[in-house]
Amino acid sequence: MAKYLYQLGLWSARRSRFIIGLWTVILIKAICLGTLFAGPVSDSLSIPGTDSQKALDLLDKEFPQANGGDVRLIFAMPEGKPLTDETTQQAVNKMLDAVAKDNAIISIVSPYESGAISADERIGYADITYQATAEEVSEASKTHILQSLALTRDAGIQTEVGGSVEVIEQSGAGASEVIGIIIAFIVLVITFRSFRVAGLPIISALVGVAIGVMGVNFGANFFDINSEGTILALMLGLAVGIDYSLFIISRHRQQLDSGMEIKESIALATATAGSAVIFAGLTVIIALSSFVVVNIPFFSVMGLAASFTVFISVMIAITLTPAILSLAGNRIRSTRRNNRKPHARKSKPFAYRWGKFAAKFPIPIVLVVMIGLGTLALPALNMKLGLPDDGMSQADTSARRGYDLLSEGFGPGFNGPLAIAIRSTNGDQIEEAATKIAGDLGTMENVAAASPPMLNEAGNLAIVSVTPKTGPNDDLTHDLVQSIREHGKQLVSQAQIQLMVTGVTAINIDMSDRISTAFPLFGSIIIALAFILLLLVFRSVLVPVKAVLGFLLSLLASLGVVVSVFQYGHFANLFGVAAEGPVVNFLPVLLTGVLFGLAMDYEVFLVSRMREEYTNTGQARPSVVSGLGHSGRVVTAAGLIMIFVFGGFILAPDPKIKAIGLSLTLGVLIDAFVVRMTLVPAIMTLLGRSSWYLPRWLKRILPNVDIEGESVIKALESKKDIS
Repeated sequence: MAKYLYQLGLWSARRSRFIIGLWTVILIKAICLGTLFAGPVSDSLSIPGTDSQKALDLLDKEFPQANGGDVRLIFAMPEGKPLTDETTQQAVNKMLDAVAKDNAIISIVSPYESGAISADERIGYADITYQATAEEVSEASKTHILQSLALTRDAGIQTEVGGSVEVIEQSGAGASEVIGIIIAFIVLVITFRSFRVAGLPIISALVGVAIGVMGVNFGANFFDINSEGTILALMLGLAVGIDYSLFIISRHRQQLDSGMEIKESIALATATAGSAVIFAGLTVIIALSSFVVVNIPFFSVMGLAASFTVFISVMIAITLTPAILSLAGNRIRSTRRNNRKPHARKSKPFAYRWGKFAAKFPIPIVLVVMIGLGTLALPALNMKLGLPDDGMSQADTSARRGYDLLSEGFGPGFNGPLAIAIRSTNGDQIEEAATKIAGDLGTMENVAAASPPMLNEAGNLAIVSVTPKTGPNDDLTHDLVQSIREHGKQLVSQAQIQLMVTGVTAINIDMSDRISTAFPLFGSIIIALAFILLLLVFRSVLVPVKAVLGFLLSLLASLGVVVSVFQYGHFANLFGVAAEGPVVNFLPVLLTGVLFGLAMDYEVFLVSRMREEYTNTGQARPSVVSGLGHSGRVVTAAGLIMIFVFGGFILAPDPKIKAIGLSLTLGVLIDAFVVRMTLVPAIMTLLGRSSWYLPRWLKRILPNVDIEGESVIKALESKKDIS
């Protein structure tokens, strides 16, 4: 493969203006498609085949009027002042009359009509239903609601907004990505000691991210893509885009400083570092594409969208980066060597000294790292999965204030009602049976109230709303869902009646179960495929095994810290976590896939240089130290860049995005600096030459992918000898 990449790098360098022009055209077309023809952002959390999804689909079909988006306006008076006095009622009704002027609204139910007022008469709510679904409610309608809020707020009535329509939209990332890019640029300036060179990886990454994200936006016309999917693509596109270009530029710069001709150096850097980029990118793409195994549509699309952006980043690194380097010419060359005094003492880089330290004390390092990461991982044993609700939003948001008011006025379970679908399996009328079932549900443990059944036109389907006494993410609410489902199984066996449960809590349970069931297969696929790739790359059995075990340590330690922060509230203020709650239920799978891909990135970039040294010298221990010394600085920069890019998203107000940003930041921090830069050299020192052991029978059947570019280097040396 290195030979083909050498030719590609040389071709890109010689036709630099054509390559840059081609990517510019692709970028412009992508921006046009992604802005002018962008698809809608979906909030769909469909989980095909689950009890909650079947119930949801049935209710959507039989009760189409319930498909419209809704806004809940929550009103509250100060202590001692009722919401029911005449002046307050006039202010509330005046505000609702103003809201009703929007023709997109189907109905408005005021708290005085429905009796939706708390026992102390201080808190109440009005429900507004739109013709369009929540995602399709227009910005004009949202603005109209916001403008109407002043009528009650000016009258001294606290008014907050909730419901399925995001009237006050949370910022997904805000300035997070900008902060990450700025800090990444600073890291690159320190690494290269040049503002000019530091800008090149940033430019390459921005081009890749723009094309990738715009492509995802356009793809939303054909697939349901949620905001988290776009942000994951943005996160990874920035991080790997900068890193992949960084590795090629760094290798090219080292070769220029050794006296190599510009275009030959570009071609060789593409053949060597470019090979590592392709295999690292392929590992990330495999891990992300494996999300489809979980069989949750929005999650599958999230992985594929991020995979597409990573693929674009790889292609840019091996084509656009060589073209830019060709135009830059000698300006990319390091100036330090030229300015160094002839007799100045050249000290070994820190990475080299760190490698010697790891090689000198391998057993203590292995023990300390294993014990330390094991301790961090302990909280993961008690991990509780769920989906964040408005109760985990920032305290200064209207959604959070409204959530707290409803919990105060009507009980914590009011924010997570269960929808019970009762269906006659033989088409008979269901009213009498549904009324009895609703009565039985109302007497169950942990049930605050069960509504009278609402029937469809045919009379063979009813819906009952059950309000638990406990909150949506409470274990007792989960137990209630399971109890109702067990009751439903008894009804099916005793009568021709089917009972299904849906709602936020039921969907959380089903999603968590689906993820837990699929996780072993998911993990097995990415580990097996990545093992095969690493086996091909390093032609060693123990190196892939070590890489996988190191990843498992990083994963468990990262999950342990995430549980400590989000579930137990440790250091919550430091990370801006507004309230304790469950870990996002798809986070373990997402972290496993993304972190595995990134961990293998560092493994490939770090160990490939060690193997290159071993191939040239045949000495195992010195090769570990020398390989770390050559690549440690660049791997350190790459790790820091990813940490700062991901870390910027911790500032996002959305708790799901905050959790993703924190988990990936921790994962890269632990994997890059604790596992790859510390544990790996220690273990490889202990293994010695056996690190590179490969059975003869396996050596014969494995193709030689030549990631180190050994064949290219030999060919170039032969040409020099002949000339």
